[in-house]
Amino acid sequence: MYMNNLDEKFQIETGNRGASKKRADGDHHYEATPYPFINALFNEYELDEGTHFVDFGSGKGRLLFYVHHRFHCRVKGVEKDEQLHKIALKNRKAYVEQSGTLENEILLFNQGAENYQVHDEDNVFYFFNPFSLLIFNEVVQNILTTWQNNRRQIQLIFYYPREKYLNALKKTSFTLEREVLIPGISRMNKEERFLIYTLDG
Repeated sequence: MYMNNLDEKFQIETGNRGASKKRADGDHHYEATPYPFINALFNEYELDEGTHFVDFGSGKGRLLFYVHHRFHCRVKGVEKDEQLHKIALKNRKAYVEQSGTLENEILLFNQGAENYQVHDEDNVFYFFNPFSLLIFNEVVQNILTTWQNNRRQIQLIFYYPREKYLNALKKTSFTLEREVLIPGISRMNKEERFLIYTLDG
């Protein structure tokens, strides 16, 4: 077990409280990945300091602060909802002040995922069912375009993966590398798991 609650440690607020349930067509409502589940993932899946981690539908920033704090790598959050983005900015300010982190190590973008310009150094992407299949396909195509420009290993992480996303990936060169189960949870609900897909450079 690594960290149960960074909210308390860094005086941030990343829970589901106050999150808007009304989203634009094709977007799913905000729901933070539970801390114990994040621990289960990263106790089995390590990142190095050279990782550039992107969370699509990053909400209030929970996963970004966790990944940065644990692995000291650069993180980027892409969130379309302006209200959630403002909360994430407030959380970043508190996190930076408490941790002594440089603000440019945690970048926050208030835009649709399909409009995010994937950078050549971005190599790990996280999805928790944030948007429609149409937008997902656009995002994956954007990632593949940068891979053509800069061949490197790319990994996609899915929490609670939907079949429609996985079927779409079958039409690409991504391959399933690993399944990470959540102790005591995955056996009760098989959808409560993480899948990691890889595209080698």
